[in-house]
Amino acid sequence: MWKNVGYYNGKLGPLEEMTVPLNDRALYFGDGIYEAACAANRVIFGLEDHLDRMYNSLRLLEIPFQMSREEVKAELQKVLDAADDSPVHFLYWQISRGTAPRNHAFPGPEVAPNLMAYAKPHTMKSMDRPYKLISLEDVRFKLCHIKTLNLIPSVLASQQAARAGCDEAVLHRGSRVTECAHSNISILKDGVLRTAPTDELILPGITRKHLLQLAREHGIPVREEPFTMVELMNADEAMVTSSSALCMRVESIDGIPVGGKDPQRVKLLQDAYLEKFRRETAPQ
Repeated sequence: MWKNVGYYNGKLGPLEEMTVPLNDRALYFGDGIYEAACAANRVIFGLEDHLDRMYNSLRLLEIPFQMSREEVKAELQKVLDAADDSPVHFLYWQISRGTAPRNHAFPGPEVAPNLMAYAKPHTMKSMDRPYKLISLEDVRFKLCHIKTLNLIPSVLASQQAARAGCDEAVLHRGSRVTECAHSNISILKDGVLRTAPTDELILPGITRKHLLQLAREHGIPVREEPFTMVELMNADEAMVTSSSALCMRVESIDGIPVGGKDPQRVKLLQDAYLEKFRRETAPQ
């Protein structure tokens, strides 16, 4: 067993020692898709939802991945089972179009996709600590609903947030809020949970999906429609959601205080989400 476990096309080993071929198309073009999830007790949280999104991303990018859901589950479980004990693990996996000489057009059908994965210990962020955000113009291309490896705009936005001493960057196209650099964002206003629709401008986040389900279960109305930066700044509450941090309340954007007007509903949703995570990752 290893603290940080690496996997590439069936081979397991210490993550720090694993290598990939130079002709893997992920290296040249970012030609692939990825997923990331947390696991507790070696149970992957929300796995079926992640696999649904994974296969949809593969379909949209026309990557001819042949492994079945059950085969993927078995390989991911091998990665987790090879990891040292930890209360929570972070599990990442990606599928590239395959290994072939650099050429923009797809390689022939003889080239099989590559599956890479790793697992490492993870500490969940305390939802008691609110986020600070900066706002940036969303300069990404219009395929944000596909979870591709092409993340340079998000990398740059995340670095700007880090330099500003913030946790995330909220992105907008003109006045419309889309999402954050590596998270989704939602607001509460007058008791209603609002979040951007899952069009080509945002990633259909798994945690976002769960948050909407939990809101409905607890009698909070949900509206999936665009909202503006003005509406975000004037919201009763703003929340950032991601698989690695669940549901984080926002306390400021660009140094301006936001939210703080509906803490009871935020706490209700956070507690419900944490309970869901614990229930679904209980020892089996």
